[in-house]
Amino acid sequence: MREPPVVPKLRPFTTTVFAEMTALAVRTEAVNLGQGFPDTDGPAGMLRVATESIANGVNQYPPGPGMPELRAAVAEHRTRYGLHYDPDTEVLVTVGATEAISAAMLGLVDTQDEVLVIEPYYDSYAAAVAMAGAQRKAVPLRRDGDRFAVDLDELRAAVGPRTRAILVNSPHNPTGTVFTTEDLAGIARICVERDLIAVTDEVYEHLVYDGAEHHSLAEFEGMRERTVAISSAGKSFNCTGWKIGWVCAPAPLLGAVRAAKQFLTFVGGAPFQPAVAHALRAEGEWVAELRNGLQDKRNRLANGLADAGFGVLSSQGTYFICADVRPLGFTDGAQLCWSLPERAGVAAVPVEAFTDEPGPWRSLVRFAFCKRDEVLDEGIARLRKLTTR
Repeated sequence: MREPPVVPKLRPFTTTVFAEMTALAVRTEAVNLGQGFPDTDGPAGMLRVATESIANGVNQYPPGPGMPELRAAVAEHRTRYGLHYDPDTEVLVTVGATEAISAAMLGLVDTQDEVLVIEPYYDSYAAAVAMAGAQRKAVPLRRDGDRFAVDLDELRAAVGPRTRAILVNSPHNPTGTVFTTEDLAGIARICVERDLIAVTDEVYEHLVYDGAEHHSLAEFEGMRERTVAISSAGKSFNCTGWKIGWVCAPAPLLGAVRAAKQFLTFVGGAPFQPAVAHALRAEGEWVAELRNGLQDKRNRLANGLADAGFGVLSSQGTYFICADVRPLGFTDGAQLCWSLPERAGVAAVPVEAFTDEPGPWRSLVRFAFCKRDEVLDEGIARLRKLTTR
């Protein structure tokens, strides 16, 4: 019997290191400090609205662009950056940010166009670009002391005649870097000079620490008309399983994203949409407490990793902190991660899994601190075993 055909451009994305690492963590009963989802629920008021919505019959297809009340709440939320969007023509509700990114690539990028990604990059970016038939070009962050920064010279040099768009993620997964206004202004200048579309992944927009501030790329001169800004409720309100995201963009760009999105999931999460609208409007204090608590958890994990012998890098945002394994006598972070569940009973993710060129990132491992304190403490205690063997 003839073998079924394989679509070559999607073949590398059939299984991810995250799925395999999760399975390994479950199999070995390891403390999972690799995956970025919290183990506590979001604000009680938001959960109550979702429950009431289900009980009151909000269980059928919502409008294709999303419920009007959520689109209005998203538009109101974006005014915090000095940005104004028409909720009827410039806001689209999606099934999480991942779908929004894929829909943006499918709707706005043509076959053989080139898309710039900043390396290391969230793994779905590569798959989204590939599904659009486009070519991916990675531009690495540069090490700046114990943090990372955008190399604007290298970014500018990477733009070619076929470059159509750039994917920008800040606060940045996996490094925890929050791009500075200088970083973003430099990216904006390149986009305007070279007529690029910017697709921004801002899902960690509220999770920034130590006085750092998140700015949307759309704020900068010449960028609102060329930016597809994406965010979601999952990280800000501890509801990652609800998969409620959104896109804000000028009507012509949003129309292209919506045209692709309708054939991906059509709609999603009807009873969750009023709940997220409530959260955006009424749960600011809860988010502030979440942010303060996560900063404490970041410090807890950073100190524990340092005590265990890791070289700990700075994290100004997200759920994540990166650590260098070389002070422990290891050289390959991926190799250590595959053995870590059995060696120490902890799961983590190698940073090279987020890269095209793993060499410069080979010794770095990503840990997630969005866990209960007792889970972090148990993970740290287990990691100390690495220094006693």
